[in-house]
Amino acid sequence: MTRSRVLMAAALLASGLTGSALAADDAADPYARETREQRDARMKWWREARFGMFIHWGVYSVPAGTYHDKRIGGIGEWIMNSAKIPCAEYQGFAKQFNPVKYNADDWVRMAKDAGMKYIVITSKHHDGFALFQSRASKWNVVDATPYGKDLLKPLAAACAKHGLRLGFYYSQAQDWNNPGGAAAGGHWDKAQDGSMDDYIRNVAVPQVKEILLNYGDLSILWWDTPVDMNRERAEMLIPLLKLRPGIIHNNRLGGGYHGDTETPEQFIPPTGYPGGRDWETCMTMNDTWGFKSYDNNWKSTETLIRNLVDIASKGGNYLLNIGPTSEGLFPEASVERLKEVGRWMNANGESIYATSASPFRRLAWGRCTKKAGSSETTLYLHVFQWPSDGRLVVPGLRNKVLAAALLADPKKELKHASSEAGVVIEVPTSAPDAICSVVTCRIEGQPDIEAALIMPGQDGSITLPAVEANLHGKDLRYEAGESHDNIGYWTNGEDYVDWQFRAKESGKYKLTATIAAMASGRFEVSVGDARVQATSPKTGSYTKFEIVEVGAIELPAGTLTLTVKPAKEGWQAMNLRSVTLTPMK
Repeated sequence: MTRSRVLMAAALLASGLTGSALAADDAADPYARETREQRDARMKWWREARFGMFIHWGVYSVPAGTYHDKRIGGIGEWIMNSAKIPCAEYQGFAKQFNPVKYNADDWVRMAKDAGMKYIVITSKHHDGFALFQSRASKWNVVDATPYGKDLLKPLAAACAKHGLRLGFYYSQAQDWNNPGGAAAGGHWDKAQDGSMDDYIRNVAVPQVKEILLNYGDLSILWWDTPVDMNRERAEMLIPLLKLRPGIIHNNRLGGGYHGDTETPEQFIPPTGYPGGRDWETCMTMNDTWGFKSYDNNWKSTETLIRNLVDIASKGGNYLLNIGPTSEGLFPEASVERLKEVGRWMNANGESIYATSASPFRRLAWGRCTKKAGSSETTLYLHVFQWPSDGRLVVPGLRNKVLAAALLADPKKELKHASSEAGVVIEVPTSAPDAICSVVTCRIEGQPDIEAALIMPGQDGSITLPAVEANLHGKDLRYEAGESHDNIGYWTNGEDYVDWQFRAKESGKYKLTATIAAMASGRFEVSVGDARVQATSPKTGSYTKFEIVEVGAIELPAGTLTLTVKPAKEGWQAMNLRSVTLTPMK
């Protein structure tokens, strides 16, 4: 994977790939003249799958984050680059790469039991080490390790046996060991000298041919980091897709080829991608992709399940990473989480597979996925915050409700009724699932949703939560999770957020905001012409939130918009959880 999203953005800019509207209209691209119907047929299985496993595995699992007894910062698979390890020394690690405990059947069964429908594995990462036997380079598992066997063939056989689709990641533009490949990803050793064009022609092209032809019905080719991938270099690789008709490839080849899928890394886009663009969030379970022996910052099962639900509710796929050890084992913490996710998916998979994005802009209590038929639609209401009063309000829903039930108990129908706020479904007072309970709601026709305004509480106060905000900025996003539930990645001083709400009474309101920040900075809150500036607190962490008094603001009664934006001077990045307006007596 990339060192960071910043590097990924630089790579895309360098390659000329700056958006999803670019086209590669020439005979080299097998999909250049594909019709919408042909594309829909080719993408059908992938869109229905929703959940896959990413596997980052290679020689970097031997040092496992440590070099010369020193812990090396950053992600595990980048240790060669991060520590600037000479090629000859790094290649010595291959003599310790002996995954005798590797059992491909176990790996695939764990993925399947977790509810995953496909696997993507690093056939070759940036260190240039191939997990397959290659005639193009001796730097591979068969020729350079005591293990001496191809690692991809048993995985392909196990996927075929258990009915999972298989994809191969291939780092086409960064290779720190094969001469010429390091020009794109840093250069610190004369052994890396060479022509990138020769590297693409003599290593990358023949290796991509090998992985496309030698492993059965391959479904995905996952390119990465298109640094220095100009049009000419990409055109050496793009025709190879014809060797595996129907294969899906992503947006990281470069040279102006936008591929089939967007690949947000380590984040979930707030509203998916425009224009029906297919997308897949790839994400780690801890802080690294490749194995690091001391990285124990594991995401909780709650976070993993809610990430999956959030992604599906926006029409995307979740590619969740595992970093095996050099022995060929999944870390135990990964195995535990896969089992727990699998238990949830076993009960609730219907609400994920073959669903499409939510018809609701946002839901304060959770998320929604749907399955639409010709005459009716099933809404899957994923409830994170279960209503303690037993009343689940589906805001703005105008359709006639045909039936409602718990997905876990489909034969017991739930009472429901229309109200001014939307449809109210009577549910048990206790949540069936502490992480995410699913309520099914069958409605007549296609969803008809009236946008719901945020309304005052009984005491007249108005709370504007992060989940309800309109985000104005390409990097801004809503973050969900144990320590979050906030607007984050607010690194651009031009970005801002706003909310629409209703004030029942005019008058003066006290403004407070719940903020986490590494440094104190200035920001502005406005409603119409009324403005007030305040200082964000220095909380010392982006997950440690404090309530700050912003000031007082005069509001008229009616429908209003409140905006929070950085001050022109003195602003610092912050995470914003909520803004509250309280009537002043």
